[in-house]
Amino acid sequence: MKRLVRAAAGALILAMAALPAAAQKKGGTLVMVVLPEPPTLASYLSTSGPVGQVAAKVYEGLLEYGPDQKPKPGLAKSWEAAADGRSITFKLQDGVTWHDGKPFTSADVKFTLMEVLKKLHPRGGTTFQALAEVETPDASTVVMKLDKPAPYILSALSGYESPMVPKHLFEGSDIRSNPNANKPVGTGPFKFVSWERGQYVRLDRNPTYWRKGQPYLDRIVARFIADPGTRTAAMEKGEVHYGAFGAVPYVDIPRIRTLPHIDVSTDGYGMISSLMQLEINTAKPPFDKVKVRQAVSYALDRKFMIDNIWFGFGKPSTGPISSNFQAAGLYEGKVRDYTVKDAVEIANKLLDEAGYPRGADGMRFKIVHDMLPYGDEWRRLGEYIKQALGNVGIDVTLRYEDVPTWLKRIFTDYDYNITSTFYYNLADPVMGVHRQYHSSMIRKGTVFVNGSRYSNPAVDKLLDEATVETDPAKRAQQYSQFQKILAEDVPLIFMTEMQFATVFNKKVKGAFDDALGVYSSFAGVWME
Repeated sequence: MKRLVRAAAGALILAMAALPAAAQKKGGTLVMVVLPEPPTLASYLSTSGPVGQVAAKVYEGLLEYGPDQKPKPGLAKSWEAAADGRSITFKLQDGVTWHDGKPFTSADVKFTLMEVLKKLHPRGGTTFQALAEVETPDASTVVMKLDKPAPYILSALSGYESPMVPKHLFEGSDIRSNPNANKPVGTGPFKFVSWERGQYVRLDRNPTYWRKGQPYLDRIVARFIADPGTRTAAMEKGEVHYGAFGAVPYVDIPRIRTLPHIDVSTDGYGMISSLMQLEINTAKPPFDKVKVRQAVSYALDRKFMIDNIWFGFGKPSTGPISSNFQAAGLYEGKVRDYTVKDAVEIANKLLDEAGYPRGADGMRFKIVHDMLPYGDEWRRLGEYIKQALGNVGIDVTLRYEDVPTWLKRIFTDYDYNITSTFYYNLADPVMGVHRQYHSSMIRKGTVFVNGSRYSNPAVDKLLDEATVETDPAKRAQQYSQFQKILAEDVPLIFMTEMQFATVFNKKVKGAFDDALGVYSSFAGVWME
């Protein structure tokens, strides 16, 4: 009898071992904490960080990107660029349907590129500026026609950066106010179920997903937890399994990473190259004067911020392009240095020269600093900025509002002095950098573009030339000159190259198999 039991047990083990890997991975609910709650789920309209964390599970792009940042098939199974660089032909996957059952075709791609991304996406106006037309010779073929070579486009076609949307639900409507903005219908591995404001978004497994066997998870729940201590406690207790972009406060990471079921990673951020900056309203006194902007840059201690607010995650930045681009020859580090020993003395001298002497109370002028409403670190940063600028005679009042109010204040009303923020350089400066400084990107009502309203014809010319330059040496020189000008003009105060931390439960597997980390679809993520 014992031999029979042992034989049966052995047969069961062998049978389990013979099961496909996907079968062993099936099931489970992943709870991720997203900070703050996204203002919308329309990732084709807003690049606000929390939006993409949720929407990238619903919407997909033509391409995806491995950890090496090289493109791989997404909704397009193959692609080929013409020898002259003026067209790219995509062949679409077979049997893809939208979550409402309608087929996904080349007509959806053409509509998305020409009517949505090129016209309305905050970065699309720059990314797809060379896109003249889209041809659709059949339902599964898309031909992008370019009026000039634009090789960077192949780095901009993820579901996060360029989400495909259903033509049949958007055509003929006001895309900005379409009800599907917050009830998204995509082709992705997870289907939108509900959004309980202030609590969570629920996404369930797409049973007709075109990648057979995926997704592995039954469900993803994106929770919104305002209190930092509660977020940390939820991760410790296993109520939350995953939190990116410092959702678990940096101050807690040294302790929580020692727990046996918790791990911390800085992977999954390779394609974004994030820079933390102070955005400045250059069209409004006192920051219409370059010496005032330079003074603020001198007055702030980048190393102090990294050590005391982000607990060692990050490095000082020198300008608008991350040092991650050094390997590509596009980073220029030899620019005006604002981290010199006598920086505070220089700041005081510049403010005097700008015509803002200290008054009887020791202060020169008053400003309001709008803190980025993304959590506790940004409040602490605001407190430091108030203290540091107070030391050079600038009286700072701090303001912290919800995300929609903050976005409107900065990018629609321009009703601000300075605000803390961070921008992604992305895979190429054309995609992530130009939108902040080119005068054509002063677009009232469009978020995360040129909100400082900086305009410099010399900069516009350099950026236009770099967009089409195919000689790497010439392009490097153009961006070098651009960075030197920006270090003098400081339309934004360049602070730190951010290093984000993802805290996760060790039973979460496959979350770092993509260059975009939390901005990927999670089709291949599973729970042990």
